[in-house]
Amino acid sequence: MITKLPRWVEYGSFILALVAGLVNAIGLLGFKHQSVSHLSGTATSLGTGIINVSLSDVSQLAFILLSFVCGSMISGFFIRSGSLKLGHNYSGLLAFEALLLFVSVYFLANNLIYGHYLASAACGLQNALATTFSGAIVRTTHVTGIFTDLGIMIGARLRGEAFDKRKALLFILIITGFILGGTVGAYFFNMLGFNALFIPASICVFLALSYSIYSARFKHSINKG
Repeated sequence: MITKLPRWVEYGSFILALVAGLVNAIGLLGFKHQSVSHLSGTATSLGTGIINVSLSDVSQLAFILLSFVCGSMISGFFIRSGSLKLGHNYSGLLAFEALLLFVSVYFLANNLIYGHYLASAACGLQNALATTFSGAIVRTTHVTGIFTDLGIMIGARLRGEAFDKRKALLFILIITGFILGGTVGAYFFNMLGFNALFIPASICVFLALSYSIYSARFKHSINKG
């Protein structure tokens, strides 16, 4: 059951989904109308592009996929366990995600594809931050699996099985955060262009600082006790 999941994960998942929705909305509106927070559409475009598109466009799509994987690799290197718990270097990774987004603005403002790669790497890094814990698959940069899991849970409940309300709440928070992020991202992209990426980058900085403070206070209370 998901009851072992600490409350800070629910709040963090909502905010991270908001960040991903922001980045993805800006990607759809500005990065050649490409998603960056997930790879299904990009992988399909790569497959069809091999037949119908130029070699340069295909190579760009391939580098977007590779950038996402590289971001995931960074998280995989620094987070050695598959569990969500205090003590992992989440603050440092969130700060690095913010750095990737900040730098991506420079390249995108100058119409350079490298900014797209950096934004994709940031999303890969974020998605790998939260993995499987206590039966819940926590993914914050895409919601296809979340919708699927929620549908399975509802179907099982109609069959008479127990319904994990805590798990459902987590999924609903992620879905809500992602959609809200898309709305906010579209609004600020129309006002600021690629500078709108400063917003999700700043949120990552805030999360990194908040996590560091929370983790330090938690460790202090444990040592004091």
